[in-house]
Amino acid sequence: MPVTDLQNQPARPSALDPAIAARLRRNPDGLVAAVVREHATGDVLMLAWMDDEALHRTLTSGRATYWSRSRREYWVKGATSGHHQYVRSVALDCDGDALLVTVDQVGAACHTGSRTCFNDELPVSGPEENS
Repeated sequence: MPVTDLQNQPARPSALDPAIAARLRRNPDGLVAAVVREHATGDVLMLAWMDDEALHRTLTSGRATYWSRSRREYWVKGATSGHHQYVRSVALDCDGDALLVTVDQVGAACHTGSRTCFNDELPVSGPEENS
């Protein structure tokens, strides 16, 4: 029996355009990372996960839709919080394993109430710049 490449199979049925679906390289759970940035500033707001159906819903509705790994359900950003993401564009990276979702963000992007999920800068030590 041949071995199936599970990373190239969607986790759930979807109406996503087959040409787009064929370009995705999914993790073992059938998901692709979605890096979200704000259109006006270019700031990275958050990282979420999409399966084929979440991507289909995002592309066809203009509202950022993700797959919740903890709740095991789809969620439209802002449906409960009021902090909506209106999608400007979606780009697939060269490997097909990550999406860049550019949005107009209304309110906080992070579930903690912060504008961005990336607030905790870590110390970096490395070679000093040459003068």
